[in-house]
Amino acid sequence: MHHHADHHAVCCSFVPPHILDALAARDAQESAEPGPSQRTAVVTRQLAAERQRNRLTRSELTRLTSPSPGETDREIYDDQNSLNFDVVLVRGEADEPVAAQNVNQAFDHAGAARKFLAEVLNRKGADDAGMTVNVNVNYGVQFNNAFWDGVRLTIGNGDGVIFTDFAASPDVVGHELGHGVVQFTANLDYVGQSGALNESYADVLGSLVEQRLRGQDFDSANWLIGDEIMAPGLYGEALRSMSHPGTAYNNSVLGQDPQPGHMDDYFSGPADNQGVHINSGIPNRAFYLTCTELGTEAAGKIWYAGLQNLWPTAVFSDAASVLASQARILARDGAVPRQSAQVVRSAWRAVGVV
Repeated sequence: MHHHADHHAVCCSFVPPHILDALAARDAQESAEPGPSQRTAVVTRQLAAERQRNRLTRSELTRLTSPSPGETDREIYDDQNSLNFDVVLVRGEADEPVAAQNVNQAFDHAGAARKFLAEVLNRKGADDAGMTVNVNVNYGVQFNNAFWDGVRLTIGNGDGVIFTDFAASPDVVGHELGHGVVQFTANLDYVGQSGALNESYADVLGSLVEQRLRGQDFDSANWLIGDEIMAPGLYGEALRSMSHPGTAYNNSVLGQDPQPGHMDDYFSGPADNQGVHINSGIPNRAFYLTCTELGTEAAGKIWYAGLQNLWPTAVFSDAASVLASQARILARDGAVPRQSAQVVRSAWRAVGVV
């Protein structure tokens, strides 16, 4: 595996490139004009490339994002279907709901994510220093994606055919803010296994935010990511399944879910930064298996403790051993059940990581 600093600050998008490419190909067959999915694929790539060129150092980020101590304000901006950011501030922390539903959804879901970080993880915002939760809605025209760029979360309206407005789903907001938490902790390189861990952590945090908001537990959660942004024609499909990777979707529009749930089916191609959205199925399933025995709350505590002890180039085997040792420490302190380390080891073994 080659790791270099360039991969630190890639624009982390919710809809993976393999899906955007399948949709773009379908657009191209149907019309000579570039359709929403083609535009989305192009813009998503440009943003990732631009983000690599304009990487911010940790100190620059801190300077940019240091707010009043300990106060995580929400700011929702309307980009007015342009490709610019922070165009018009439409709702701030103290403001009443506005007429636009997606603005209020973004505000509420950002609040749920902030509350989860504060109450469950004892963390003040993505950076743990009260960084403003900045959400941009109405980005682009029928933009079929949402992404975290290091300072803000940007949300497209979807094209109404494949995806609805991304603001509708709490796990979109939770996932993208999850990338922010990763950035300010382990800062996992966005390539290969470390990148798949980065994506998996965003899914884990997104799922935990949504479950808490909906009052769900292990049994009542559906363990699907992105199921709520599917347009009516794709109702019942999802982007990823944490419980059974590879089963989230299978249809003529999106193709078939390529996620492996075991190292035997590991994707080793160059696409998608060496499969960051694909191989994330493996750590996702390890988390799910841990939850089956320990419950979501204890597993979440262990995963968060692990994140704070991982490093940019960590791979799956590193995560497995760090998570097991954190589980043991938390068990010793009475924060999680006594058998937690064994459960974690067994979960990673079950997905072929030893």
